[in-house]
Amino acid sequence: MRLLHYDALGRLVLTDFRGKTIPPYAILSHRWSDAEILIEDILNGTYKEKEEGYRKLRFCANQAAQDNLQYFWIDTCCIDRWNNNERSKAINSMFQWYKNAAQCYVFLLDVSVSTEAEPVQRSDWEALFRASAWFTRGWTLQELIAPASVDFFSREGYPIGDKASLDQLIHEITNIPLAALRNCPLHEFSTSERERWAESRRTTEGEDVVYCLLGILGVSMPTTYGEGQESARRRLRAELEGAVDAPSIIPFSRNPRFVGRESQLAELEAKLFSNDQTTTTLAIVGPGGTGKSQLALEVAHRTRQNNKNCLVFWMDASDKDSLYQSYASVAQKISVLGWDDDQADMKQLLKRCLVEISARKCLMIFDNTEHTTLRSSGSCTTEASDLADCLPQSKLCSVIFTTTNSATAQALALQNIITLRKLTLDAALRMLQVRLAKTLANIEQLEAEHLLRELSYLPLAVMQAAAYIEASGITVQEYRSRLDDYKEPAIEHSGDSSEGRIQESGVEGPVAAALFLSIDQISRDHAFAADCLFLAACVDRKDISLDLLEAVSMQAREDAIRMLDKYALVTRRPAESALDLHRLVHQALRKRLQMQGQLQEWTQRTITQLLQVFPDDDHSNRSKWRRLLPHAQYALSHSSADNNDEERTRLASKCATALFSDGRYEEAEELYVQVMQTRKRVLGDEHPDMLSSMNNLAATYWNQGRWKEAEELQVQVMQTRKRVLTDEHPDTLTSMNNLALTYWNQGRWKEAEELQVQVLQTRKRVLSDEHPDTLTSMNNLASTYRNQGRWKEAEELEMQVLQTSKRVLSDEHPNTLTSMANLAATYRNQGRWKEAEELQVQVLQTRKRVLSDEHPNTLTSMANLAATYRNQGRWKEAEELQVQVLQTSKRVLTDEHPDTLTSMANLASTYRNQGRWKEAEELEMQVLQTSKRVLSDEHPNTLTSMANLAATYRNQGRWKEAEELEVQVLQTSKRVLTDEHPDMLSSMNNLALTYWNQGRWKEAEELQVQVMQTRKRVLTDEHPDTLTSMNNLALTYWNQGRWKEAEELQVQVLQTSKRVLTDEHPDMLSSMNNLALTYWNQGRWKEAEELQVQVMQTRKRVLTDEHPDTLTSMNNLALTYRNQGRWKEAEELQVQVMQTRKRVLTDEHPNTLTSMANLAATYRNQGRWKEAEELQVQVLQTSKRVLSDEHPDTLNSMHNLAFTLQSQARHEEAFALIERCLQLREQVLGKEHPNTQLSLSILSSWRVECE
Repeated sequence: MRLLHYDALGRLVLTDFRGKTIPPYAILSHRWSDAEILIEDILNGTYKEKEEGYRKLRFCANQAAQDNLQYFWIDTCCIDRWNNNERSKAINSMFQWYKNAAQCYVFLLDVSVSTEAEPVQRSDWEALFRASAWFTRGWTLQELIAPASVDFFSREGYPIGDKASLDQLIHEITNIPLAALRNCPLHEFSTSERERWAESRRTTEGEDVVYCLLGILGVSMPTTYGEGQESARRRLRAELEGAVDAPSIIPFSRNPRFVGRESQLAELEAKLFSNDQTTTTLAIVGPGGTGKSQLALEVAHRTRQNNKNCLVFWMDASDKDSLYQSYASVAQKISVLGWDDDQADMKQLLKRCLVEISARKCLMIFDNTEHTTLRSSGSCTTEASDLADCLPQSKLCSVIFTTTNSATAQALALQNIITLRKLTLDAALRMLQVRLAKTLANIEQLEAEHLLRELSYLPLAVMQAAAYIEASGITVQEYRSRLDDYKEPAIEHSGDSSEGRIQESGVEGPVAAALFLSIDQISRDHAFAADCLFLAACVDRKDISLDLLEAVSMQAREDAIRMLDKYALVTRRPAESALDLHRLVHQALRKRLQMQGQLQEWTQRTITQLLQVFPDDDHSNRSKWRRLLPHAQYALSHSSADNNDEERTRLASKCATALFSDGRYEEAEELYVQVMQTRKRVLGDEHPDMLSSMNNLAATYWNQGRWKEAEELQVQVMQTRKRVLTDEHPDTLTSMNNLALTYWNQGRWKEAEELQVQVLQTRKRVLSDEHPDTLTSMNNLASTYRNQGRWKEAEELEMQVLQTSKRVLSDEHPNTLTSMANLAATYRNQGRWKEAEELQVQVLQTRKRVLSDEHPNTLTSMANLAATYRNQGRWKEAEELQVQVLQTSKRVLTDEHPDTLTSMANLASTYRNQGRWKEAEELEMQVLQTSKRVLSDEHPNTLTSMANLAATYRNQGRWKEAEELEVQVLQTSKRVLTDEHPDMLSSMNNLALTYWNQGRWKEAEELQVQVMQTRKRVLTDEHPDTLTSMNNLALTYWNQGRWKEAEELQVQVLQTSKRVLTDEHPDMLSSMNNLALTYWNQGRWKEAEELQVQVMQTRKRVLTDEHPDTLTSMNNLALTYRNQGRWKEAEELQVQVMQTRKRVLTDEHPNTLTSMANLAATYRNQGRWKEAEELQVQVLQTSKRVLSDEHPDTLNSMHNLAFTLQSQARHEEAFALIERCLQLREQVLGKEHPNTQLSLSILSSWRVECE
C-alpha cells in the first residue's frame, strides 16, 4: 500500500509501505473526473497542473493534518493503473483499506454550500445531499460501510456532518439499516439483505454491481469484465454456496446455454484422474473459434459440482505473466505462505503452491497454451518459463490444456488429446438458438440451417452471427442476405496465408465473412467505435489500454466500447483498463483494412497516437511504458522502416530508450540502428539528431561489452561534433566524456584520464567551476584516479565536488547524492569503512525519502552500503540489505535485468563469505545461465559470473570444475578483450590461484609473473593491483620453499604500501602479515611476532575485535607463539578466536572449523591428547557433513586426527585414517600434489617405526 504525505519542506511524497507497518492514515472517497491526479503525476512532480484534482488533494491533506494524521490515501494517486497485477489486487483489497482507515473523507462534488451566510443551516445543503450521485454509485457502498468514521464535505470543503450524526438521513437516502451505518458487524446481516443494499446503485461496468459487494459479503473471487452482470451474479452465488467446498477459482460462470460437444465432454470426464502414477494430462486441441475454452469451462463446473472435495483452478497460460498472476490468485485462495507479501519471489510462491496442490485432489485447466515454453507478454523481459515446471506432480491431480497447436498438445498430453472440429448441424442449431435467446419458428429454423451450413458449423462464426442478429434486431433471413456480400472477400482472405497459417489459426471463409459483416456494420453505425477497432488492429491484440483510444469524452469512449462489446468483437479487462481482441478478430480487421487500402494509413495514425501517450524512460513511468511497449513494437514492426517518417522515428527512439532502461539491449540496438539509418538518410551525417542516434547506439554496444564497436561510433561522433560545433560545445564535451568512459571500461586509464582532463578544463573555462557539468567532469576524473589507486587525488576532487554541490544545488539534489556516494567509494577503497558507511547511510536515507524505496538509485545505495558491511565482516547486515535489493529488483526490473543479476551475484558473494557455498552456487548458476541467454557468452558480465562460480567451486575444493571454468574465461577474455585489460589479468590471476591450490606451482608462477609484469607496465609499480600481484607471486615462491625470493618481493610490497597507502589500510596490513609468514617459515619468530602484533593491534583498533581479518591476525600470532613453545599464550588467543567465530559465524563455518583444528594442534603439542582428539573428531564430522568427504579441509582434518591417534599409540586407527586420507588425496588432488606426497611420506615413516 502506498500513502501520501507532505514532508518538512512542504513537498508531496509518495511512500511505499509494502513489507512495513502501515501508519494511521486518512482515506478519500470521491467520484472521478477527467482531471484526476494520477500516480505518474506525483512521481513526475506535475500534479499541480491539474487544478481540480490538486484542489481535492490539498483538501484531503489539510483535513488529515487537522485530524493529526500525517498520511493520506487517494485511489488515483496511490494505485499504479498501468500495473495490471497491482490493479487486480487493489480491487480485492479496497474494502480492507477503507475499513483500516482512521478517517474517511467523502468529497461531494455535486453538493455546494455557500458559507457567506452564517451559520449554515441544514436546509442549505440537505436537498443537494439527498440528490448526490455519490449515494447512487456501486463502489461508494463499501466506502460508506467499511470505515468506522466517515465525514462528508461539500465541494468547497465545508464539513456537512459525519456518518454517526447523519445516520438517519443516510438511512432514508439508501435504505441501509441504521445498525449497519453504526458499524454493527456485517455477518449479523443476511447475505440477501446485504445484496439489496446495492440493488438501486449504478456502475459504469455492469459486472461492478456484483463486484462492489465482494468486500461487504466477505468473498474473494476473480473479476472477469465482459462476462455480464448475470454471469457475475451466478459466480458470486456459487462462491457463497460453495464456501464449505474445496476452494476453487473459475473466473467465468457456467454457460447455461452450453450445447454440443457431448461426446468430447464425456471422453474428458472419463479420463480425469485416470493415471495412478502421476498427474493425468489431457489436451483439447483445435483451430481458433471451435469452442475449446467453452468445453474446458463446462468440465470445470461439472467437476466442482460433482466432487465437492476437488480443487478446481482456471489458469491463463497465454504467457508467463498471466500464468504467474493466476498462481498468485491460487496462492491467496489456498492461503499459501507468503501470498500476501508483495515482495515475495513469484517462483518460490509458485513452488509452494504446487506442493500444496499436489497433496490434494485438484483439476487445473491451462487455457490458451500455445507453446510448452512461456514468455512474458511485454513486461520487458525475454525470460522464458518451462510450462512443465509449473505443473503439479501427483496422481491426485489432473491437468487440461487448451491449444490450437497440435505439437504442443502432443508434447504436453501424449495420447490424451481431444481434437475439436466443426459442430454437427444439430449442435450448431442449438448454439444459435440459445445465443439468440429465443425459439426459432419453422420457417426461420430452415433459414437458420442454411445459415449454419454457410458458416461451416464453426462455433466462432455462429457466435458472431448471433451477436450481429441480436444487436441489429434483424431476422436470420436478413442476416443471410447481408452475409452474401462478404463471401467473396472472405474467400480471398482465407486464401491469403500472409497473416498466419490458416489451418492452425482457424481463419476460414465463414469466420472471416461473419467478422467482415460486423466490422462494416460498426463502421456505418458508429464511426468512433470503428476507429477504436481499427486502431486496435494496428497494435498487439492483448491488453490494449483505453488510453490509446483517444475520445472527446470518457462517455464517448464508453459508448464505443459498449457497441464493440455488443457485437462480440472485444473482451473487456478489469475496471475500464483495457481491451483484448480474439486472434481471429485481429487478423480479420487487418485484412479488411488491407483490402480497403487503409492498413498503412491506420498504422500511421496508430503510431501518431502511441507517440502522444508513450512516456519518457524515467523510472516513475516504468509500468506505463512496459504496458505500451508491445503495442508500439507491433506498430513499428508492421510499418516500413525505409520511409522517412519523423513520427515513426521518434516512437522507435522512445521504444529503444525504454528497452535500454530495462536491460533489453539487443532489442534496443535493433531499433536504434533503424533510427540512426533513417536520420542519416533524411538529415545527413552531421545533423545533431543523427549524432545523438549514433551515441545511443554506442551506449547499447557499451552495455553489451562491445567496447570496440562503441568506441568506433563514439570517435565518429566526437570528431564530427568537433568539426561542426567546435571543441568547446557542450555536445562535443559530452562526446569526449562518453569516449573516455569506454576507454575506462577497457582499463585504458591514461587515455581516459587525458580526455577527462581536457573536458574538465574546458568546462571550467566555458561554463564555470560550479556548473553541474563541470562537477560531473570532476567526478568522472576522480573515478579514473580511483581505478588507478590514486586515492588521495580522487578524494581531493570528490570533496570539492561534494562541497560545491551542497552549496550550489542543495543537500538532497541527485548530483549531490552521487558525489557523496563517489566519495564513500574512495573511502571504502582506502579501508576507511566507518567514513564510507556514514556517507552511504546518509545517501540511502535521502534517496528513500526523495526518490522512493524502489528507485534504481536507491537500490544502488543499498547495494553499496551492503558492500561496506561485507568489507567489515558484518555478513548478516549485508545479507539483509542484499535480499531486499534482489527482491525489489526482481519485482521492479524483472528477473533478467542486468541490475537484478548483479544483485544476485552480490548476495551469492555474501553467502560465499559465510561458507554457505550451496546457496552461493545455486544463485551463481542462475546468474550464469541467465547472463548467457540474455547478454551472450562473451559479455563481460557473463565472464564475471563464470569467475564467481569458479571461486565458489574453488572454496569447496572442486579444483577441476573451477579450472575448467577459469580456462574458458581466460580464453574468451583473450579473444574479446586485450592482453592488458584488467579483467583479462584478473582471469589469469584466478586460474593461477586454482593451480596454486592444486600444488601446480610452476604453472601458477608462470601466470603470476605475466600478470605482475603487465600490471607494472600498465598501472605502475605502486598501483594496488600491482602490489597484489607481487604478493600472490611471493606466496607461490613461499609454497616452493623459496623464502628469500618471497621475502624480497614482500619487502618491496610493504615498503611501497607504506609510502603509497596509510599504516591502517587493509592492503598495508595484509602485506605485513604476508611478510610475517615468510619470517615464520624461516624460523625467524621474533621478527614474525613483531609484525603480527602490529597487524593485530591495528585491526582491533580499525576493524573491531570481531572482524574476520582481526581474528585471522590473532590466529596467526597464536601460531607464532606455538612455534616458540609458548603454549599458554597460543591457547589463550585460539580460544578467543574460536569462541568469537562460533558466535559470529556459526559452529559450522569453515573458519570456525579451522580455529578448532588450530586449538587442537596446540593441545596436541602439550600432550593433551584427549582434548585434541575431542576437537578433531568434531571438526572431521562437521567437515564431512558440511563440506563433503573429499573436500581438502576434510582431508586435512583426517590427517590431523590420525596424528593424534598415532601419538596415543592407537596405531591401527591411525593407520586406517592416514591410508584413507592418502587414498582420497590421490583421487582428489593427484599423486603429485604436495599434500598427497606428505600423506605418503608419513605413512611410510609410520610403517618403518612399527617394524
